[in-house]
Amino acid sequence: MKKTGILLSTLLLAASLLTACGGKQETAPAAGGAAAEQTKVKVGVTAGPHEEILNKVKEVAKTQGLEVEVVVFNDYVQPNQALDKGNLDANSFQTIPFLDKFNVDHKTKIVEIGKTVTFPMGLYSTKHKKVEEVAEGGVVGIQNDPTNRARALLLYQAAGLIKLKDGVGNAATPLDIVENPKKLEFKELEAAFLARSLNNVELASINTNFAMEAGYNPKKDSIFSETSDSPYVNILAANEANKDNPALKKLVEIYRSEEVKKFINEHFEGAVLPSW
Repeated sequence: MKKTGILLSTLLLAASLLTACGGKQETAPAAGGAAAEQTKVKVGVTAGPHEEILNKVKEVAKTQGLEVEVVVFNDYVQPNQALDKGNLDANSFQTIPFLDKFNVDHKTKIVEIGKTVTFPMGLYSTKHKKVEEVAEGGVVGIQNDPTNRARALLLYQAAGLIKLKDGVGNAATPLDIVENPKKLEFKELEAAFLARSLNNVELASINTNFAMEAGYNPKKDSIFSETSDSPYVNILAANEANKDNPALKKLVEIYRSEEVKKFINEHFEGAVLPSW
């Protein structure tokens, strides 16, 4: 009996030592070990088409093990502010020229992670069917943020209503107008408000997402618009430090899938163009 007791004690001690040294016992991952794969991303969008497309992306992503939370904003500043603060993983609402200017002005480090769609900007009016009908001295609306303001002025120039200084491009402001035969008065408003202000102006430049949100069909209701070769392609963006996140790479891949492209083409009927 004594020998049996000693043998049992020895076996218990050995088992104890084996467990303490790691053996084959299941243990919790050590601190500092490899992080679990991210399976949820929070993406900021502006209301309207961007929101509708991301909701489709969300639907497709769910079947592939990625949960997408869509956060909706109603202006062009907050989505980047929220991204910069780390409250979002990515956003989908802006063009490359807009992002470049935002980074300079706000000292942020937000980068493109994938091209998405093109929303041709258009000129809209509830009073006229052609740009030539705009009255002399009429008030016309343009966006008040620098990038969209320049884009709008280039659109007014393309429509033959004004002429800008040579070479001003994406830096154009009303001060760069060198010819204004109709003596138009340019009224700057938040991009989101222009569609709601059409009854108060002769004409206004409106971004497609806000036009559609207000119930306008860009293809039918704009009286002049950018062509399909517009350089203002939209992008998915993320903080530079997070741009290689596998979850975001998966998000881009899903956004640019055939299933999402088919949705865009069928749902928007040419008013929004896939750009991949």
